[in-house]
Amino acid sequence: MSCAESDELQILLKLKSALQNSNTDVFSSWIQGRSACNFNGVVCNSNGFVKEINLPHQQLIGYLPFGSICELKSLVKIDFGDNSLYGKVTDEDMKNCTGLQYLDLGLNSFSGQVPDLSPLNELKFLSLNSSGFSGHFPWKSLENLKELTFLSLGDNPFASSPFPQVVLYLEKLYWLYLTNCSITGQIPEGIHNLTRLRNLELADNTLSGPIPAGIIQLDKLWQLQLYNNSLSGNLPVGFGNLTSLVNFDASMNMLRGKLSELRSLNNLASLQLFENHFSGKIPEEFGEFKYLVELSLYRNNLSGRIPPKIGSWSDFIFIDVSENFLTGPIPPDMCKNGKMVKLLLLQNNLTGTIPKSYANCKSLARFRVNNNLLSGIVPAGIWSLPNLALIDLTMNQFEGPVTGDIGNAKSLAQLLLSNNRFSGELPASISKASSLVSIHVSLNQFSGQIPGTIGELKSLGSLYLDGNMFSGTIPDSLGSCVSLHDVNLAGNSLYGEIPDSVGSLQSLNSLNLSKNTLSGEIPTSLSSLRLSLLDLSDNRLVGPIPKSLSVEVFKDGFEGNLGLCSSNLKDFQPCSSDSGTLSHLRTFLSCFIAGILVLVLSIGCYMFVKVRKTNLNHPLKQGSWEMKSFHILSFTEKDITNGIKSENLIGKGGSGNVYKVELTGGKKLAVKHIWTSDSSNGKSYRSSAPMLTKSKFRSQEYDAEVTALSAIRHVNVVKLFCSITSEDCSLLVYEYLPNGSLWDKLHSCPKIDLSWELRYAIALGAARGLKYLHHGYDRPVIHRDVKSSNILLDEEWKPRIADFGLAKIVQNGSGGDWTHFIAGTHGYIAPEYAYTCNINEKCDVYSFGVVLMELVTGKRPLEPEFGENKDIVHWIYTKLENNEILDEVVDMNIANALKEDVIKVLRIAVHCTAKIPVLRPSMRMVVQMLEEADPSKLTDIIVH
Repeated sequence: MSCAESDELQILLKLKSALQNSNTDVFSSWIQGRSACNFNGVVCNSNGFVKEINLPHQQLIGYLPFGSICELKSLVKIDFGDNSLYGKVTDEDMKNCTGLQYLDLGLNSFSGQVPDLSPLNELKFLSLNSSGFSGHFPWKSLENLKELTFLSLGDNPFASSPFPQVVLYLEKLYWLYLTNCSITGQIPEGIHNLTRLRNLELADNTLSGPIPAGIIQLDKLWQLQLYNNSLSGNLPVGFGNLTSLVNFDASMNMLRGKLSELRSLNNLASLQLFENHFSGKIPEEFGEFKYLVELSLYRNNLSGRIPPKIGSWSDFIFIDVSENFLTGPIPPDMCKNGKMVKLLLLQNNLTGTIPKSYANCKSLARFRVNNNLLSGIVPAGIWSLPNLALIDLTMNQFEGPVTGDIGNAKSLAQLLLSNNRFSGELPASISKASSLVSIHVSLNQFSGQIPGTIGELKSLGSLYLDGNMFSGTIPDSLGSCVSLHDVNLAGNSLYGEIPDSVGSLQSLNSLNLSKNTLSGEIPTSLSSLRLSLLDLSDNRLVGPIPKSLSVEVFKDGFEGNLGLCSSNLKDFQPCSSDSGTLSHLRTFLSCFIAGILVLVLSIGCYMFVKVRKTNLNHPLKQGSWEMKSFHILSFTEKDITNGIKSENLIGKGGSGNVYKVELTGGKKLAVKHIWTSDSSNGKSYRSSAPMLTKSKFRSQEYDAEVTALSAIRHVNVVKLFCSITSEDCSLLVYEYLPNGSLWDKLHSCPKIDLSWELRYAIALGAARGLKYLHHGYDRPVIHRDVKSSNILLDEEWKPRIADFGLAKIVQNGSGGDWTHFIAGTHGYIAPEYAYTCNINEKCDVYSFGVVLMELVTGKRPLEPEFGENKDIVHWIYTKLENNEILDEVVDMNIANALKEDVIKVLRIAVHCTAKIPVLRPSMRMVVQMLEEADPSKLTDIIVH
């Protein structure tokens, strides 16, 4: 071995040493005494010197010694793409790499700026996409790279800059990928210089102005990606000259005008122009395109009919032309070749019937034609399509029955038929559609009895049968639908008693049985439910209203039942008559006992403050306790204050300490002790939560907000029993959850081995709780600190959203000065918080997306392996660049057989963590997507 070869061997062994912590066996052949030319991933030239290092997709971890690698004098290719390399690459490192022709550092976690590239004047291939580099890109250094044919710089947090003019002189480029790298301004007319381009991707930037006319000279283009910018104007005249185009995506812009320029692009396979302002008709020529498999034009202003021949010649997979002004019938041949998976035509003015041909479309998974003017009888075979997961026919004029073959729809998760004219009985065989999550058939003409077999639907979450003509009794088997969270049977002709089994539905959030002829007493079993809505009004119920339900929030739900009585609700007759003497005696005793309690608690407060004084650097004001209850309580203020001891401390947070208080009977409560501001001296103690800062200037706001939060009643939100306040401190008394937090179960040592089924159930439950906060109240409640440690688990491992120390009621779009306080936890905070403090619901959605990523990966939001200043979101997005490595991010403790189901949830997490807030779904949509992602229900998740 020559000295030069020995030197090269040592350089490679140094590289191996730097990456020794990598989870790979690629270095097994890299051993002392062996020729470097026999190392895995190394290629030598004819003289025995190293000319290529090819180590992509090898799970390499470590600091890349780039400078020493460039000491390999014959090196022409470096490929470290898709690893976990970090560190900086300097200008000095590049000076020794002058012979490089191929450089791929993409999909890594480097830091700092991209070095000066001007020494690489022989470079032909440069890929730095998702590499982690930031700051100002050295665009000017590209002037020397005249040989470049492939340039990929996208998905990096570069500083904003106009479109780099220097790129227009790289005339040998055939591939240009500048997606999501902070380019602003207009696409220059000089783009026509790049006549060899086959791929041009400029998406996810802030480009504006028109698509330049010069683009029509790029007649070799097969892919053009311009989505998610602010482009405006019409498609340039002559755009139809780009006849080589296969994929064209200019969605989420402000483009307008007609689509007629696209009539001659008969090689198109995918056309995505949704969320623009296009108008006029969909060109009839689209029906002749033989390769078109994906067409998405939703949310435009298109009119006229859908081309009748569309799908006749191609293997159509996906069409979404929703939310336009389209008229006419549904074309019959979109599933002619049996490949259609998603057919979305909702919110148009379509007329006619559903063509019978779709009854044979066995590939169909999502069929949405809701909010049109369609009519007639649904072809029977549609109900039993084997892969159909969602059918939405809401708000049309369909009639006729749901046929018995629906029992064969083994994949059906959502049956949405509300606001039509469907009639007949709901077939008993519907219970065989075991994947059903939602049955919404409100406001139709269904009759007969509710199927007694409905209890077989163990996954059923929402049941809406209101506004029909159902008769008979409510089946006792309803109590076997263990996943039910919303039930609405209002406005039918149901009679008999409310089954006691309904009280066993521990996930139930809302129950509406109003406007029927139900009789008998209200089952006491309903008292155990955590309901946010209970409506039993306008029936024939009699007897006492259960004590735990006799609260103001449910009062209206008992009206119209003349036989009901209550000792607590003044609008109802008392359940037993009391004499005047007895009444006066009760009043006297109540006043006397209240006086004693005030005295005792005043002394208790003084002693409590005195004990705490040694641990604080300020005196607490003395004063009496004020207790405000939001439920019927079985404890007193003294029971709570006696439990505030250091030995009962179970948690500390930015808004206060949390204590576990055990009552005499063994019941446990969680008490958050919040130290608040002293307005007399301007100091603020303990609490970082502005809504809990109680002073004489803000006490009304504090009381109003705590009262508002107390009205929240949902099975997936921690119950707030009462507040106990004095002049300088506040106690919030919550239910106690024995299984701790999701964070503890995922990340504490030793870790708990959570099955995917349990993780999914926790994700769905938490999403429902957050959905209720955002959408189930008259004004949205923003949590502001969604994280896995604020998702608590009860004895059955069901999740509860907890810790409203940072929550805020949105009032008419005005947040006041509360938005200027720091909110949230590092790793969970949405990126827009870096430049604005105007928090809205989309910040919670982002944080929830991070929680989903924790559940999928088992990793914390911040891990050393993610790289310096990188979090789990950046890590996931980097990995997702290549679909082949999706499985690699999944927690190794999750069974391989379930990974397809896990990936569905991962895609939802990615959607939730979109960089631009408006692109994130609402929590209502997140819940819908999660319900559709129930294991084995769908092959993928696409959100419309």
